[in-house]
Amino acid sequence: MDADDVDFAHTDQASRRRREKALALARFAWDRGITGAELLELPDDRLRKLARAAGTNPPSTHETWTVAAELIDEKDRWAAAHHGDPRAVRPHTDEKIMWVKPPIAPWS
Repeated sequence: MDADDVDFAHTDQASRRRREKALALARFAWDRGITGAELLELPDDRLRKLARAAGTNPPSTHETWTVAAELIDEKDRWAAAHHGDPRAVRPHTDEKIMWVKPPIAPWS
């Protein structure tokens, strides 16, 4: 196989690293009460800041963010089913406003 024929972005190793990064991003976001949908709606500049705050380099593709959002949704379902478990508690929800701004109510 010629090196020009290899899709390095979709090798087993790349998939494993993408999942590891997505897991770190999902943990960070979930701890702060950010939902999968909210994560995917964040602008690119805020996603880059979130990745750095999570201790990872920002992903080069949106694919990693999509995996992270799916992991957050999975954890949400698990937490709803295990609400008494200490692992179902989000420890940093007070920091959500740093990442996801609430909608501004219009003046009446």
